[in-house]
Parts: sequence; structure tokens; C-alpha cells
Amino acid sequence: MLTVGTKAPEISLPDKEGNIVTLSQFLGKKVVVYFYPKDNTPGCTRQACAFAGAFSEYEELDVVVIGISKDSVASHFKFAEKNQLPFILLADPERKAIQDYDVWQEKKMYGKVSMGVVRTTYLVDEQGVIEKVWPKAKPDSNAAEILAYLRK
Repeated sequence: MLTVGTKAPEISLPDKEGNIVTLSQFLGKKVVVYFYPKDNTPGCTRQACAFAGAFSEYEELDVVVIGISKDSVASHFKFAEKNQLPFILLADPERKAIQDYDVWQEKKMYGKVSMGVVRTTYLVDEQGVIEKVWPKAKPDSNAAEILAYLRK
């Protein structure tokens, strides 16, 4: 897990339309970068919909929201359309950003151990430095927790 004060690794991945988006293009703004396991699964859908529901509040604060998973561009497009997601979704099937941000980890589910994306959210400040980390983020409360932190 990356820590507060660390320079955020550059991200350069395709969005749901296939356009390359980089983290550095948002220098000067705070950026929420949240990593989630899979499109169209219950927890990931709840988390995405919570960010969508709070999106206007993030916009008022001039904060960019980016969701990243290892799903494809096509999967992200369908996921965003189905759930009316107004924020950026980036496809990372090669797990470049997922590994750079140290969220590809061992997971235990029903006694079975496997590797996967651990739901994690980073807040990157205006200079591209990690300001806050939410490890093992909760799908239902993550978006609200970040807003509360931003408003403190």
C-alpha cells in the first residue's frame, strides 16, 4: 500500500471511450483514485453508484473522480451506461496502475486464497502527492467518507 506523502505514480490508461487519460493532466486539482475489483458486481456497483450520487458535490469542490479496475474499455462503457456513471473509469487489464498503487494483493474469501484487487482509495493532492489513503474501502460509505474529509 502506498503511503501519505508519496508521489503518486503516473497513470496513463484508456477510459470507457478508449481515450488515454493521465493523472498528470489533473495537476492543480485534487483527484480521488479508487481501485475496485470488477464491473457489475454488487459491491463495486454500490460503490460506483455512491460516487455517482455524490458527483455534483465533488464537482463543487473541483475534485476529479477516477475509478480503475482490470476490466476492459468495453466493460467499463457498459457499466457506466447501465449505472449512469458521470466520472472517469479507466481500464487496466494489464494491471499496470493496479500494481504501481500496490492494490493487487492476496485475498481470502470463503477460506480460498487468491490474488485480486483490494478495494482501495487514494486522494492525490494538487501537486500529485498522496494526501490520504482509504485501505479496504467500504463500498457503501467510501464516497461519503472522502467528502467528509475534503470538507473538514
